[in-house]
Amino acid sequence: MNAAPGIVAIVLVTVATLAIGTWGLRFSRTTSDFFVASRTVRPGLNASAIGGEYLSAASFLGVAGLLLTFGADMLWYPVGWTAGYLVLLVLVAAPLRRSGAYTLPDFAEARLGSRRVRSTCSLLVVVIGWLYLLPQFQGAGLTLTSAVGAPGWVGPVIVGAVVLVNVSSGGMRSITFVQAFQYWLKLTALLVPAAVLVVVWLGDGRPTGGSSGGAAGADAGAGPAFPDLVSWSQPLAEGGGQGLYVTYSLIVATFLGTMGLPHVVVRFYTNPDGRAARRTTLVVLVLLSAFYLVPPVYGALGRAYAPALAAAGRSDALVLELPRIVLPGLGGDVLTGLVVAGAFAAFLSTSSGLSIAVAGVLSQDVTGRAWGRRRLDGVTAFRVAAVVAVTVPCAVALLGPEVGVASTVGLAFAVAASTFCPLLVLGIWWPGLTAAGAVAGLVVGGLGSGTAALVTLLVDVDPGWRAVLLEQPAAWSVPLAVGVMVGTSLLTRASRPAHAGAFLVRLHTPEESAYPRG
Repeated sequence: MNAAPGIVAIVLVTVATLAIGTWGLRFSRTTSDFFVASRTVRPGLNASAIGGEYLSAASFLGVAGLLLTFGADMLWYPVGWTAGYLVLLVLVAAPLRRSGAYTLPDFAEARLGSRRVRSTCSLLVVVIGWLYLLPQFQGAGLTLTSAVGAPGWVGPVIVGAVVLVNVSSGGMRSITFVQAFQYWLKLTALLVPAAVLVVVWLGDGRPTGGSSGGAAGADAGAGPAFPDLVSWSQPLAEGGGQGLYVTYSLIVATFLGTMGLPHVVVRFYTNPDGRAARRTTLVVLVLLSAFYLVPPVYGALGRAYAPALAAAGRSDALVLELPRIVLPGLGGDVLTGLVVAGAFAAFLSTSSGLSIAVAGVLSQDVTGRAWGRRRLDGVTAFRVAAVVAVTVPCAVALLGPEVGVASTVGLAFAVAASTFCPLLVLGIWWPGLTAAGAVAGLVVGGLGSGTAALVTLLVDVDPGWRAVLLEQPAAWSVPLAVGVMVGTSLLTRASRPAHAGAFLVRLHTPEESAYPRG
């Protein structure tokens, strides 16, 4: 293995990330700069930054790996991750920006007037953020091991250190510039090698193959692992009731989970107003759509050139290893360096966004409220919280079991869809929501989907309906959370916040109407 291209790529990405972050530090002075970039980020820049942080290890590595193993059924992941922004645009983006909040707990407390709701939201932000951060750090270890032969602990340590420096030094203001750069780097790093590999494949005349059976088809006597493209595109529902359930549950999790992800929601607080938030979301839809056209190319080519990766359980390494498999020699090395740069940028950008979201909540509800006998100022509290936000999931990634990149991110979406999605939709559109109803729904949805996520990650469950319900909980946990939240609110209608009506008017009144120009 020629490790030089990968090492050069990682060094260049790291240096560029730190340089841009340091440049952005010049603009970070106040607490508002650290939390929401003083709400001055314009739609174009914000959309690029959102694309940078949203396109995580699951997008860059996981989607192609899932397509290699399970076939075109897994296209629901990128479709759902993109369509989630359409739901966000219609239901949440502008009203959330008009709330004037810094974080999700801020919004919940302002809407419901309850510290208990705020504390519950803060706990969930940390849980979802760390569940999402775990595969980023482990994916970094996979990348460095596959690309340069480094020990598995090197990737999490490097990513954790770079993210911690950037987040703690400049906060949201600094990270915005970094993430915008990293979106375009990731798109280039995936698109250029894909184009070259397609040209090589056309010259080879090699057919792509595939089946929804994935690696299981490689059993002795079962015939070719990936026989043809037609079988690859068969719908998942052909797996019977379980397959149909998985499809619908995946759609629910990805369509509704986006609006509940802390690092996604916090980005809309950085827009100048609600109109800019909507424009940002429209641009994000275009950027994500452009990116997600590329991973299926790697999945299809992987079935022609690298089916053994799926059989060996190493499908997440497909994007990193395919260039050298298809194009041995210097050309493959150069393309490998490019995809390594993109993958490393994916870990850095997503980890940065998640760390800011978690640090923002911790600094408001933990480090900023009690530190010995004195209260820390906002910036110092944020920096202390950033250390906690990064080091805990990094330590778990180093000491815990390996997890599937895309599947773990999918579980984070399920937890977000089962908790913050009902809270935001009902909190923005239904005046009848009460604090008791919100807490009950958050607890039921969080415990249900969170327990399913933990069991899936830590326990080997025998195949069958129980395993399917645990691996894809959204189809039952989201309706359960909504039902409990609505039902409890109706039972406690006497405790509806007195300011709910006025607050909803504020959320739905365009700024130009509320503040007409003279």
